[in-house]
Amino acid sequence: MSTPKVAIVGRPNVGKSTLFNLLTETRDAVVKDRPGVTRDIQIGKGEIWGKPFELFDTGGVTDQKEFFSEQIKKQVNEVIHRMDLLLVVMDGKFGLCPEDRDILRMVKESGKDFILIVNKIDSSINEEMAKSEFYEFGEEIYATSFEQRNGLGELFEQMHLLLGDNEDVDIKDKKGVSLAIVGKPNVGKSSLFNFLLGENRVLVSDIAGTTVDSIDSELNFEGKKYILTDTAGLRRTAKRTDDVEVISAFKSRDAIDRSDVVLLLIDGTLGPSEQDAKILSYVLEKHKGFLLVVNKTDLGEKDIPEFRKTVRAKLSQDFHFYHDLPICFISAKTGQGVQKMFSMVDEIWRKLHFKVPTSQLNDFFSQVIRQAPAPVHGTKNVKFYYLTQTNQTPPSFIAFANFPQSVDNAYRRFLAKKIQERWDLKGIPIRIFAMKSRGRS
Repeated sequence: MSTPKVAIVGRPNVGKSTLFNLLTETRDAVVKDRPGVTRDIQIGKGEIWGKPFELFDTGGVTDQKEFFSEQIKKQVNEVIHRMDLLLVVMDGKFGLCPEDRDILRMVKESGKDFILIVNKIDSSINEEMAKSEFYEFGEEIYATSFEQRNGLGELFEQMHLLLGDNEDVDIKDKKGVSLAIVGKPNVGKSSLFNFLLGENRVLVSDIAGTTVDSIDSELNFEGKKYILTDTAGLRRTAKRTDDVEVISAFKSRDAIDRSDVVLLLIDGTLGPSEQDAKILSYVLEKHKGFLLVVNKTDLGEKDIPEFRKTVRAKLSQDFHFYHDLPICFISAKTGQGVQKMFSMVDEIWRKLHFKVPTSQLNDFFSQVIRQAPAPVHGTKNVKFYYLTQTNQTPPSFIAFANFPQSVDNAYRRFLAKKIQERWDLKGIPIRIFAMKSRGRS
């Protein structure tokens, strides 16, 4: 399935751009306390509990007789028919107005799923009074304050429900597993690329930074298909001295974003660096499967005593923020270790697409939650009801609880570690989300 498209619609100055920034975790939309700031459509990427979507921030719809208002109204009407979900935002402080009725009529006529959001409700005392004015629409109302981050949990839960599964494409329907070869300049990325393809497709030299573009090539290795992307060397921002290097850094990150598995290439004779740690941090931030590929093993084993043991110790030290690092040793020049590298890539792919039956998962969950003190919400313990796996890659799980906002990162790491141990998923970036179970307290 394609990524769902979500649009934020409403009249001017109701908080659409603030919601856009919240959902995309950016500051891309200009936010000012003045109506009509957004005129062009802003497009960004968001994710709700493992479900990605494209987000569109539209101009404020109004019946004022001025050129931009007419253009915006026409533009929004065209956009909503191409969406999968509409977030209709109204202003609880200002109250209901004729434009709100027109917007909701336009949304209903589109036949698209929508959520009615009343923003700027800053306290529970005023919530029912502010919402009452909008009950005439006969829809469930989500009372929020975007500025104070109130009411977002229930809104996100409803979005998660309406976004559907959006299951990833199966490997059989793809051209192959996408592999991004990344690393600092001059660690041997292009040499590995050329060895695998059996031809000099990429310029190789001793000058750091020779590769500027990201290059995709198809590879058939022992009957299996792969898409290789060789990228420009990623060096520290302060050392990017010209526009070409800045552009190539963006392309390298784009290659990581598009990949299934990232091969982080490290010069075994020099060991990892601070920049390698930053690259790995970015890979983990994007929830990608990865393999640390130690290159120039042929030289290292000649010159460095206990070469593999020394390198492993250095990797564990420099990448202390991540345990169970998957590591393989190769020589791009001779082909040593390449077959083992692809075996490990295939194993990482299998783990990334691991599925566990719900019954097994909840038998496991009921045992695990007894092994550590439950998180605390005020004076009450967080009570867990059940755990379910989403259709996302890498494996992602939602824990339903009475107070999901109090399931902290430490407890999420505890659950992720237990899942990794139980199903042999070490080295895979497991994601844990928490959601409130409706009808339970």
